[in-house]
Amino acid sequence: MSQQEFWNSKFSRDGYLYGLKPNSFIASKVKLFKRAGKVLCLGEGEGRNAIFLAKRGFDVTAIDASDIGLSKLEQRAKEEGLNIKTICLDLNDWEAEEKYDAIVASYLHMYEEDRAKLFENIDESLASEGIFVGEFFSVNQLNFSSGGPKDEKLLYKVEDFKNHYAFSDADIKEQITILDEGKGHQGEASVIRVLLSDN
Repeated sequence: MSQQEFWNSKFSRDGYLYGLKPNSFIASKVKLFKRAGKVLCLGEGEGRNAIFLAKRGFDVTAIDASDIGLSKLEQRAKEEGLNIKTICLDLNDWEAEEKYDAIVASYLHMYEEDRAKLFENIDESLASEGIFVGEFFSVNQLNFSSGGPKDEKLLYKVEDFKNHYAFSDADIKEQITILDEGKGHQGEASVIRVLLSDN
């Protein structure tokens, strides 16, 4: 099953699988973003982070493999009078072309062997003094029932990030949090939070 087929099957249900509220970690870091800057949302699904950011005056682009998820995003954006650029694309096929002042991601499920390219594309796409904010499920999420893949190869370790960002001042922490994100993410969860500034 392709990424598009997998996520389309999840997003084709009524309502919004992960709710309408933005990821709380991403929302808490918006004050660090360049005012009215360009923001890229990776694996954005039905658009909860993109809508939140566009409402705050950012120039938002959203990438996701699911055309159904992105059509829900576009419908919400239209209803809210927001202009959000959408790109239907598997992130394994993403090539860094533009520069963004901020890049955000909540719960990108990428296999270990695909992550080096993903991290390099993020690095290449960050403008000078750009910021990356991401929240990912850790391998310890297998001990919780609040959502996320049950395949350990789609889950992350702190070292995945520290190895790539060894020479930067990235803030990388694993912690337990309480998720309240629609039907899809509810309850106690083990996550890795990443804040990277490209200075």
